Amino acid sequence: MKRFFALSRTMHGILDLAMPGFVALLWLGGFPAWHVLLLSVFTAFAAYTATYALNDLVGIAVDREKFAGGINAGYSVEASSLRYPLAQNALSYRSGLLWFAGWFAAALIGSYLLNPFIIVILVAASILEVIYCLLLKVTWLRTLVSGLVKSSGPIAAIFVVDPHPALALVLLVLAWVFFWEIGGQNIPADWNDTVEDKRVDAKTIPLQLGPQKAGIILLFSLGLSVIISLGLSRVSPLALGWAYPLASIISGGFLLLKPGYELYKRKEGRLAAKLFDNASYYPLAQLAIISIFVLLK
Repeated sequence: MKRFFALSRTMHGILDLAMPGFVALLWLGGFPAWHVLLLSVFTAFAAYTATYALNDLVGIAVDREKFAGGINAGYSVEASSLRYPLAQNALSYRSGLLWFAGWFAAALIGSYLLNPFIIVILVAASILEVIYCLLLKVTWLRTLVSGLVKSSGPIAAIFVVDPHPALALVLLVLAWVFFWEIGGQNIPADWNDTVEDKRVDAKTIPLQLGPQKAGIILLFSLGLSVIISLGLSRVSPLALGWAYPLASIISGGFLLLKPGYELYKRKEGRLAAKLFDNASYYPLAQLAIISIFVLLK
C-alpha cells in the first residue's frame, strides 16, 4: 500500500483536507451533522487521492525523463524514497489507473450524496489537472491552472453546507486559496525541482522568469492571500470580532510571509522546500483557529 499512498501523496493530501474543512466550518459557523461530516471527510479524501494519482498518471513520461538522473529529496510532507512510483517503475501503470478509478468513483458517489453540483466541480478540477500537466513544456502560465485546481476543494465544501451561496463570497474564498496555492505551493515546488525541470525544458516561473522575478511573484501572491484572509470573516455567521483577523494574520505571517521573504532574499532551493512545508500547514492552522471560535461561541 505504501506505493499507492506515495502515488497519491497521501501525507500531503491529508493536510489538504484542512482547507475545505476550514472553509465549511467558517461558512456554516458550526459543525455540520455527524453523517454529513463523515461523508464529507471521506469524499474529500477520495477526491484528493484520485487527483494526485491523476497527476502522475498523466505526467508519467515526463516524470521518467525528469528523474532519470535521480529524484531530489523533496519536502518533509512528501519526502519518501517512493516518490513518483510510476516513474520509478515501482508501480505498474495499470495498478495506478485502477487506484485512481476506484477513488474517483468513490468521490463521485460521495459528491452526489452531498450535493450533485459538486460532481461538476470535481470533473472540472480533474480536467484542469490534466491540462496543468500537459502545459509543463508549453507555458509557465500553467501555474494559474494550479490555483484553480486547488481552489476546487474549498469551493466544493461551500456547496456542502450551503446549496445556494452568494457568488461574491465564493469568489472571495477562491481568490484566497488561489494566491496561497501559487505563492505557497506551486512556485516553491517548481523552485525545488529546477534541476529536474531543466532536463525536460519545462516552462516554470523559476526557470522562465528567473529567481528574482519568481521571488517577487511569490511574495506578491502570499501577501495578497494574507490580506484577503482578513476579509474571510465576512462569509461566516459567527461574530468573530477582531480576534479572528489577528490570529489569521499571525498564522499567515509566520507560515507564509516569513519563509517567503527568506526565499526571496536568499534564493536557496532548500528554502523553497521550507516554504512549501510551512505553507502546507497553513490550512491546518486556519482550521484550528476557527475551531476554537466555534467551540467557544
